[in-house]
Amino acid sequence: MNSRQIEQVIARLGEEIAARAVAAGAADGLAIVGVRRGGVHLAARLRADLAVRLGQQPPLGTLDIALYRDDLAVRGAAPVVGPTDIRFPIEGKTVLLVDDVLYTGRTVRAALDELVDFGRPKRVWLAVLVDRGGHELPIAADFAGATLAVPDGQDVQVKLREDGAGDDAVVVTTRRGR
Repeated sequence: MNSRQIEQVIARLGEEIAARAVAAGAADGLAIVGVRRGGVHLAARLRADLAVRLGQQPPLGTLDIALYRDDLAVRGAAPVVGPTDIRFPIEGKTVLLVDDVLYTGRTVRAALDELVDFGRPKRVWLAVLVDRGGHELPIAADFAGATLAVPDGQDVQVKLREDGAGDDAVVVTTRRGR
């Protein structure tokens, strides 16, 4: 995907999310949480789109799931922990959890574990830019920008301007060193 396609996908996701939020009576209680790192900038972009569509800006937070991962013992090295920043109550809200790529589902599981430490949302919706398949847990995106069949041994990388990329892009690469 190139920059233009990513913009189109984010607009489509915003339209779908807004329609579902209105239909569910959740537009006033919608909050957005980006999963650090890949979902943070996408969450901000979706927030801007949804603010226009819904006529109000949903609160925005970030989660760093480093300490909630189920593979800490396997990785061996101490995790690099970034900030989690949720400055609004999530109790009773519809939380839109945003990440860049859905693969095994383990990142989402960790994010859900951390999210409930902040309260009990009414519901959680998952939005991802790319669902690449290969799920190991029974987790599915409510909103997916693109669904790709990516074989084992390859990775999906989302490169965004906010992270220093020259242009936005989604690329599939061969995994190294595994």
